[in-house]
Amino acid sequence: MRELTHTEAIDLVGRFEAGQEIPEQMRADVRMLGSLLGRVLRESGSEGLFDDVEHLRSATIQAYTDETPEAFERAAAIADGFTIERADEVARAFTCYFHLVNLAEEHQRVRALREREGRRGDSPTDSIAGAYAQLSAEVGADTALARLQNLRFHPVFTAHPTEARRRAVSSSIRRLAGLLDDRDVAVAEGADARRSEPAMVEEIDTLWRTAPLRAEKPSPTDEVRAVMAIFDETLYTAIPDVYRRIDETLQGADAGSHPPIVRPFVRVGSWVGGDRDGNPFVTASVTRKAAGIASEHILLGLERTALRIGRALTLDATTTPPSPALDALWRRLKGADEDAAVEIAKRSPNEPHRRILLLVARKISATRTRDADLAYREPEQLLGDLRTVQDSLVAAGAARQAYGQLQHLIWQVETYGFHLAELEVRQHSAVHASVLAELEAGGPRSEQTEEVLEVFRSIAYVQERFGLRAAGRYIVSFTRSADDLAAVHRLARYAMGEGATLPVLDVVPLFETFADLQAAPGILAEVVHHPEVAARLEATGRRLEVMLGYSDSSKDVGPVAANLALYEAQAEIAAWARDNEIELTLFHGRGGALGRGGGPANSAILAQPPHSVDGRFKLTEQGEVIFARYGDPAIAMRHIDQVAAAVLMAGAPSNEERNHIAAERYADVAARMDEASRARFYELVRAPGFAPWFATVTPMEELGHLALGSRPARRGLSVESLEDLRAIPWVFAWTQARINLAGWFGLGTALEAVGDEDRLRQAYTDWPLFRTLVDNVAMSLAKADARIARRYLDLGDRDDLAAIVMTEMQLTRSWVIRVTGGNDLLDNKPVLQRAVKMRSPYVDALSLLQLRALRSLRDADAAAPRDPEQERLLLLSVSGVAAGLQNTG
Repeated sequence: MRELTHTEAIDLVGRFEAGQEIPEQMRADVRMLGSLLGRVLRESGSEGLFDDVEHLRSATIQAYTDETPEAFERAAAIADGFTIERADEVARAFTCYFHLVNLAEEHQRVRALREREGRRGDSPTDSIAGAYAQLSAEVGADTALARLQNLRFHPVFTAHPTEARRRAVSSSIRRLAGLLDDRDVAVAEGADARRSEPAMVEEIDTLWRTAPLRAEKPSPTDEVRAVMAIFDETLYTAIPDVYRRIDETLQGADAGSHPPIVRPFVRVGSWVGGDRDGNPFVTASVTRKAAGIASEHILLGLERTALRIGRALTLDATTTPPSPALDALWRRLKGADEDAAVEIAKRSPNEPHRRILLLVARKISATRTRDADLAYREPEQLLGDLRTVQDSLVAAGAARQAYGQLQHLIWQVETYGFHLAELEVRQHSAVHASVLAELEAGGPRSEQTEEVLEVFRSIAYVQERFGLRAAGRYIVSFTRSADDLAAVHRLARYAMGEGATLPVLDVVPLFETFADLQAAPGILAEVVHHPEVAARLEATGRRLEVMLGYSDSSKDVGPVAANLALYEAQAEIAAWARDNEIELTLFHGRGGALGRGGGPANSAILAQPPHSVDGRFKLTEQGEVIFARYGDPAIAMRHIDQVAAAVLMAGAPSNEERNHIAAERYADVAARMDEASRARFYELVRAPGFAPWFATVTPMEELGHLALGSRPARRGLSVESLEDLRAIPWVFAWTQARINLAGWFGLGTALEAVGDEDRLRQAYTDWPLFRTLVDNVAMSLAKADARIARRYLDLGDRDDLAAIVMTEMQLTRSWVIRVTGGNDLLDNKPVLQRAVKMRSPYVDALSLLQLRALRSLRDADAAAPRDPEQERLLLLSVSGVAAGLQNTG
């Protein structure tokens, strides 16, 4: 195939981009940002870089659009022909481009959300207001209101390292987002939009010049601070804004002048600094520091908010007289902080509500700086003072001041307390067993034993310092028996000593493997009779939390059998809980990647078994998903609204009946799919030599050199065994190889085993679990690429295993298209299809560069030192592919 002329290449790129049916504003943003990046590459890159980038770009677009082997080979030859220095620059250029495209897409989402917000009365069913209206129609207004007021959404942020970009890169992107906002404002006001371009060029130049790879792995404390940035920039204000928006929809014109209908339903959790399963760098000291950092952030936020509201609350006593309770509060606060009270009274001589808020701000500051004479002992004391102010304002007729910004502050205290995030500890059951065996044998204690015991002392410290909500959940990974849970309480007694006050512990089992999921109901039935568990159930009104792991179950039996097993486990656990009058919360260990339970959360919630949600939903938010879902306030608010709406609707009679009927009607289909998919998965992963072959045909080993997070990639064993390989590199490595096997493998065989195409199409319509599974597989396959996958598989000398993978990929693709309808993957989801197609040829360019580097590393003499330049190119491409594929890390 002849090479395109420069004019033909420009025309090809233009026609490809024009063929993607994207909104005109987004198209303009992509075009503008791309042209600015081109200017930066000409100015700041080495000579000829821009031309080489364009050369590879047009070649991969041509290969993507005509799919001929000759076109693909030409693109691969271009990638292979670069010098290593030029390949490095090209990889960085494509990665920058993805950051800019992702930004433009996010910006378009924010535009759409703002436009919808401007259309009053628009309450789609995937919003809380819409879900509440639908639920009211089904169960009556009183029942719907009770369910709304008992709603709970509990995201738990984790430090799982699938966010490949540095925080410096994320900060640069956020600054660019602000400049795009400024540009939109200028356009709306009729100003010259080009005035913002110099600042954009400067920021894109900064992005280009910023090293894309971390020099070293972040420490757990670094990870804590990264999560705090999301809180500071988004969640602190976004969550009360969600409550306000819902209340405005429900109350209409009365909102802001009447007590709010909605109660704060979000609780934020964190494993960052508490999750020590397989991570030796998370110590008891780190856990204490994590709690301290989080508390510092929330108290500083509350202090500033109270000060801002206080300064604006200039209501005169003659128009807004204080209540007797407010006068009493003033006397109490003045007695504790007399000098400040006198000064504040001088500046606010007849403004009693203002004076109180300014002294409250000082007490919050004292809480942060640990001034015991002035500090609040617990957030309930602060809430009591704020409600005294609120009640006084209401009694004086100032309802809008009572239920305006002051209500936001009350919501923030109710949501975050003095701890911000409920810090959770996780440890492997095998570690507990080993430590207990050592303790019961007597003799000297090992370093591991001392560290495990110190964790319990740290929990006690955090509870004493920041309150019971600050810590107390203790997750036991790989729970295999009731004794694994009882072991936590035994260790706590060893740690604290005879007769000491023990920390309050909610021990949460984590069922991960296929066998553990099947054993879960029996384990729970036994453990609730253990004295410590029974006492805790009594103290909490019989509340119990159970965690389900998606990652390891998928690695254990394959994604199809794992999803079916998880559904069955939830149904059985929920039935057991109802029979035993237990208020169950299922905690879903879902990752961002499709192979780790990822995908749209709201559709997954609506596909859960009856009574397994009951108005409460808790899940892990991992890696790149944290930034994608919570990095922008408007997107964060929409995500929370959508998930909460699904949690509310999951318990609607219509939804529960639909899931129940479908589960019964298609039980035989589920059984056949389970059996066939598991057999196919075992055929691959249990083949002799599979583990080292997997490490050869993917960059699994190299991912351990990428400074993504503090956690090691493996729990200890070599690549001769997959049992101890963490699920994260298992999924991430398949993704980087453009195979995405962890997200789809086995479904084609499962559907072929069922064989009845008409019945499967009907199941796709009627059966929410099946529809969610198929849709997620379609997304996963759409982001895979058979030609590139074949090149990765060729790195290993196992044609038999490669044939299994490629045959199953084609079979699954064919069946998914037949079941969902249309001629291609995602034809029924055009917005998602467009986003994938728009990125795919650019991801291909990075994949070809990664293949080049990986091939060089594989071909090198095993005894020779690894080539650092090739390793750097590979890791640069990993970062770029992660940016291009987004939720597949």
